[in-house]
Amino acid sequence: MARPTITVLHGDQTGEELLVEALRVLSLPGLASRLTLEHVDLSLQSRQASANQVVHQAAQMMCASHFGLKAATVTPEGIGQIESPNAILRAEVGGDVIVRTGRRIPGVAPLGGVHSPITVVRMAVDDAYGALEWRQGEGANELSFRTTKISREHCRRVAEYAFVEAGRTGATVFGGPKFTVSRVYEGMLKEEMDAASGRHPAVRYEPQLIDATFALILTRDDRLVIPALNRDGDILSDLVLALYGTLAGSESLLIGFDESSRPNLLMAEAPHGTAPALQGRHIANPMAMILAAAALLEHTSDPFLVDFGGKVREGTMAAVFDGVRTADLGGHARTEEFTAAVLERLPS
Repeated sequence: MARPTITVLHGDQTGEELLVEALRVLSLPGLASRLTLEHVDLSLQSRQASANQVVHQAAQMMCASHFGLKAATVTPEGIGQIESPNAILRAEVGGDVIVRTGRRIPGVAPLGGVHSPITVVRMAVDDAYGALEWRQGEGANELSFRTTKISREHCRRVAEYAFVEAGRTGATVFGGPKFTVSRVYEGMLKEEMDAASGRHPAVRYEPQLIDATFALILTRDDRLVIPALNRDGDILSDLVLALYGTLAGSESLLIGFDESSRPNLLMAEAPHGTAPALQGRHIANPMAMILAAAALLEHTSDPFLVDFGGKVREGTMAAVFDGVRTADLGGHARTEEFTAAVLERLPS
């Protein structure tokens, strides 16, 4: 069996500090003979020095390895600044879907009465992001415009992945776009959701408008998978994760597809940003990055690594249950102390 390779994409500020914590887990002696780590520097300094060529290099490395572990990175604001590495990576690795699952953290009371996992399957490209924008007129008569687009291929990938995930986990495919108001644009995703339902008749399917989805998830207590457009999914996934106690409580997965629309690449990261206010303070929660590493192990074809990934996930949750919590969960554990608690619960 070929030894899996994980492309490690280093980043900025607290993002890099938390990546280091995840690498403490992946560097355990029991994994060394079964896993190869290759590294690429995507810090702002490196991207500026290479005019973003290092990002293209990282994409090529991930296309070869099929696995990536990415730290959060800084993207400067303003016209003429260096382009977002996330946009480049998604375009070049076929990363069309982002998957984030909110789930109970043992010992942490969720908000709104939610208990069962909620997975958001978000379109990772197009829609409101990268749209052409312009303004016309002056003063009170000034108008702002933008053009957005989605493709049937991307809608199909979102819908199909949602139904496959729901079938795998016994969930209900729930929610959807505002298809009654935007029948042509947002209706395309609804059409593909309906078509995927026909291909997966055993999966429960309850389409809802996006505004109703936000309200109804607070009243449901069954496992849900929610397909969403890019902008809707971006907002919804942050809300869902916060319902369970912290944005740092779950990993974020970018799914890449081949030309036949089959998933063939997985890049895992934390769902939050670089948190510059926390840099160097050693209080940020490394849960999401550790769970991202666990997800990569669980998606390999090596039964040992798959099992070990499950143990990492269990050890992370057990540490929280046992009271080892960072400030965002009401505790006092430092970043490194939390990771140490996870390592204590893993086989050496």
